[in-house]
Amino acid sequence: MRLLVVAVGRMKTGPERELCARYLDRASKSGRALGLSGPDVVEIAESAARRPEDRMADEGVGLIAALPGEMAVLALDPRGSEVSSEQLAADVAGLRDRGVRALSFVIGGADGLSEAARGRADRLIAFGRATFPHQLVRVMMAEQIYRVTTILSGHPYHKG
Repeated sequence: MRLLVVAVGRMKTGPERELCARYLDRASKSGRALGLSGPDVVEIAESAARRPEDRMADEGVGLIAALPGEMAVLALDPRGSEVSSEQLAADVAGLRDRGVRALSFVIGGADGLSEAARGRADRLIAFGRATFPHQLVRVMMAEQIYRVTTILSGHPYHKG
């Protein structure tokens, strides 16, 4: 199953970008034996619209357009359900085992996801109720994808 991270905005050069790349590289290497490819990253340009509603709508169009047709979608949204790493791993494994060809993790912009983007998601998940900077959310998502691969492979990283 192909893994994809679709996010609004560009990761700027710096430690967050390096850490995100490190986790995605680790996930790529450990995911191969599990039938997982990627994770690939698609970055959507931030909208220049003045009103938050318009920005979310513009970015939502870009997010939805970046999703290949037959794909399961988990979107990060503060109104989503909080999931443990084990639950996320079970979800990924379940989709893979049912023959789903691709899974996308969607991260909206600073204003959040449009209703259209939220509606495209098969499930809304949250990293708790706190607000985090966008670049840290990207790092957290990359780390969770790597953690999913370690859980599914029985690697001790998860226990640490």
